[in-house]
Amino acid sequence: MSQVLALKYRPSDFDKLIGQSAIVTTLSSALSQNRLSHAYLFSGLRGSGKTSTARIFAKALACDQGPTKNPCEVCENCKMANENRHIDIIEMDAASSRKIDDIRDLIEHTKYKPSISRFKIFIIDEVHMLTKEAFNALLKTLEEPPEFVKFILATTDPMKLPATILSRTQHFRFKQISKSDTVKHLEHILNLEKIKYDVGALEIIARAGSGSLRDTLTLLDQAIIFSKSDLTPSSVASMLGLLDPAKLDDIFAVILNEDRKRALEIIKELVSYECDTVIDEMISYLKDRYFEQDTRFSTMLCERFFRILSEAKSLLFLNAENSFILALVFFKMMEALNIKKVDDMIASLENAKFEPPIAKEIKTDPIIDKPVSSQKIHNNKFEELVAKIADRNAELGECFEESVNFVEFKDDTLCLNSHAQGDCQKLLRQNSAVIKHFIKDIFGFETKLLMTQIERIEEEQTTEEQIPSQSQKIQIQQTDEQSQDMENHPFIKKATNLFAPDDM
Repeated sequence: MSQVLALKYRPSDFDKLIGQSAIVTTLSSALSQNRLSHAYLFSGLRGSGKTSTARIFAKALACDQGPTKNPCEVCENCKMANENRHIDIIEMDAASSRKIDDIRDLIEHTKYKPSISRFKIFIIDEVHMLTKEAFNALLKTLEEPPEFVKFILATTDPMKLPATILSRTQHFRFKQISKSDTVKHLEHILNLEKIKYDVGALEIIARAGSGSLRDTLTLLDQAIIFSKSDLTPSSVASMLGLLDPAKLDDIFAVILNEDRKRALEIIKELVSYECDTVIDEMISYLKDRYFEQDTRFSTMLCERFFRILSEAKSLLFLNAENSFILALVFFKMMEALNIKKVDDMIASLENAKFEPPIAKEIKTDPIIDKPVSSQKIHNNKFEELVAKIADRNAELGECFEESVNFVEFKDDTLCLNSHAQGDCQKLLRQNSAVIKHFIKDIFGFETKLLMTQIERIEEEQTTEEQIPSQSQKIQIQQTDEQSQDMENHPFIKKATNLFAPDDM
């Protein structure tokens, strides 16, 4: 009867350990230099090689040629260690033997010298499962064991161990095995087993194993049976309930082409899949394309797609319908395509900044097919300005329309005159920021404002009949020839009292 792959290809020496080179180097050096600790702690993800490393290290300590990093594999100690029947290598599962009485029995064994080896080695797996009383009972022995005793503790959750235990051990942290190392190991096994495979299928299995080599080999066993010894991406994806890579290519092609009709068809096809699985697969696909530097997926686009997919996972907790969530995801990703690169946006802003405003304003009258004068265009813009101010604040709009007149727009300067007084003048000054905002919005960001204040005159009649006072509006055309006359005009005061100096 053939063994499962996880047991058949379990590493028997340091050279066969996968993905833990730093730990192998340290332990090998300790054995070569005979600088050994009395207690070791191996922690890390399940299936990362903790127990296998503990057994190899124990064999290296017990070997007739040892302590050595390269056990001979032929002496009686090595043979018994490989068959898990060495009398001086005692393995204990703390998940099932976790009480203080179990630890007392273990401590009793430490009092007697090893039978055939130079060391008596205790391997305690899942040590975090021990009770508080059991830990307390182990403390003294763990700190000062007999010189012939070695402890190797293994756990998936070192945070549950008391600080007193951690301080009495050399702690080795096993890292998650990388996807590339896992795929290479799977290729090696399948070549030895003479089984056909596609590398894409092995990548799917390695990703599903989540860094645990034991879990990955269990999935490989299952995949070999399911695919009848011919591993393809589609068969492995079907076995795991994942999306076929070709389907993911189709999904992203539809999104990038903004094909809404085809997107709805794909959503109907995905009804049989778990929504969270589809989203996870899309995130994984996006990550792979980004690291492969696929030109279709810029950094900004990947960031937007990832945000959309991550936010969609939170909707699953609201018990929303899967097809509706996928529809939201697909169409939001299509909307995210309407972006510009930062450099393009800066360039467009620079062009808009330095483009002559008059050149953009040349228009043609559709009736007479002749260019419309610049003055007429500016008058129309001033009317638009009045309308926007009135739309924002009716009282302000009425005051502005009655009190402010358009003079001209020249050299990025808007010239206005005003005869506002009293409450109206105060209202205009209070809302100067709003008015300036609309001026820049309509006439251009670089527009400057030149405001001329006209005083209201009241004339008293010496006759019996009193003539009522009236506002006198003086229209000022600011040309180079008239500027001096305007400064000396008796009824005109060039003023900045409508807006504060810092608002000009």
